[in-house]
Amino acid sequence: MLEIDLGHPADYHVHLRQGEMTAAVTPAVRKGGMSIAYVMPNLTPPVTDIERVQKYKAELQRISPKTTFLMTFYLSKVLTPEVVYKAAKLGAIQGIKCYPAGVTTNSGAGIDPSDFSRFYPIFKVMQDTGLVLNLHGERPSIQSEGINVINAEPTFLPALFAIHRDFPRLRIVLEHCTTRAAIRAISEINKDLKKGQIPTVVGSITAHHLFLTIDDWTGNPVNYCKPVAKFTEDRDALVRAATSGKSYFIFGSDSAPHEISKKCTFNKIAAGVYTQPYVLSYLAELFERNGKLDMLKNFVSKFGSRFYGMDDESKLACKDRCYLVKKPVQIPEKLCYNGIELTIFRPCKELSWSVEWR
Repeated sequence: MLEIDLGHPADYHVHLRQGEMTAAVTPAVRKGGMSIAYVMPNLTPPVTDIERVQKYKAELQRISPKTTFLMTFYLSKVLTPEVVYKAAKLGAIQGIKCYPAGVTTNSGAGIDPSDFSRFYPIFKVMQDTGLVLNLHGERPSIQSEGINVINAEPTFLPALFAIHRDFPRLRIVLEHCTTRAAIRAISEINKDLKKGQIPTVVGSITAHHLFLTIDDWTGNPVNYCKPVAKFTEDRDALVRAATSGKSYFIFGSDSAPHEISKKCTFNKIAAGVYTQPYVLSYLAELFERNGKLDMLKNFVSKFGSRFYGMDDESKLACKDRCYLVKKPVQIPEKLCYNGIELTIFRPCKELSWSVEWR
């Protein structure tokens, strides 16, 4: 049977929610083939203090002790440089997630992306302590300025360049890239990167954005996420970047579980695509289809972990290795955990690759 040793794959953008949902979805990180999960802080209320982030991590470790969890704060006006410095020194967090207010699920406490200057004291502490700034790279839709879900990412990119200019040593992730413009921006920033050098600024790419275009989510709530999937040429640029072997494009699933009642509704549809339990199978199909299966290990196991300083096996909660096995897996129509019904990406599809741990 054909198999590929992927080592210790890592997902550097995970939503594990809270309460009963957390208990339901946290084991899916390992089921999907991931050793490491970088956990988003957009809970209710947002994660902004040390005690809460420590309790959240302890809960996740209790549920899934073989998974290594890396934690984040939520960038907001309640954060102070002093708290960030203390959290960094304690190792309580590895980064801070920036949400522009109102752009996605639980982002109401986010920031105004037109002016980051008020957070520069925090960015300085982050740069000095090695924390990562994770940017949801969209501006909120503003009709009077012509900003909408299609151009929200390109209109955000000047802020990325400005932050990098003012904090050149600050490690930054432009999360879940969806456009050619975002791919060009990350490539431009890294144009002078030397072979073997670890980049300062990277772009993360999800599994679902490698498949979807605008036609796939228009009228289909299961495929609706933020940022939305764009046009064919944008998707193709993402595929080229993910399979390129360039170290400044890393994997982050942005896997976001939602109950069916919140996705399939006549009211406001929840933004988020859930891929976690089968995410490596999706990726393997995409990479194989493009003749790039040999590049998958770089994308999911090497580049992200080098950037985050997690390429030392001794830092992992479990040393088990993940293998892709050429064995079909059937995606169900929906998922059900203890009575919680969830939508799942590409329901009812049969994929060619499965995951095994050894």
